Amino acid sequence: MNKQLFTLALFEIIISIVISVVIIYLSYSILHKLFFKKMDLKGSNTAFSVFTGGIVLSIGLILSEIVPSITNIVRLSTTQMETVDFSIIILYSGLYLLIGFLAAFIINAAVFLLFSLLTRGIDEFQAIKDNNIPVAIVVVATLLSITLIVKESIALLISSLIPYPEVANFL
Repeated sequence: MNKQLFTLALFEIIISIVISVVIIYLSYSILHKLFFKKMDLKGSNTAFSVFTGGIVLSIGLILSEIVPSITNIVRLSTTQMETVDFSIIILYSGLYLLIGFLAAFIINAAVFLLFSLLTRGIDEFQAIKDNNIPVAIVVVATLLSITLIVKESIALLISSLIPYPEVANFL
């Protein structure tokens, strides 16, 4: 058994769970406080539940592209340096999470802008508050479609920021 790989795998599982729980909790809190102050998941508003589920799934898809990069930073720190520099790990992890948060924000804003342009006269926030399930489903489908299209680009952007060691060019 490779102890270093096993330890790294355990670390990745733990960091994935912690980051996911914290980011999803913060995202739900922001969504709830900014847009739906009187709504909650225990109420009878199915449209809000569908919408919230779509937001959480979108964030999860984006996070699934970020966590491996954080693990790569940890792996590089433990194998390429004599001592582990936790400030480097925290700096890069924070940068990657900030990029992910900004990407999620931009994707959500783009979805609402697109939805508003496509359906003039429908206020999607009010429709979701009024328990309009078809509107919530279309908004979530659009959100997830854009997230699925953009998530690979987010992963590429983040992986370009990983400080891999320089390799000599023999050609």
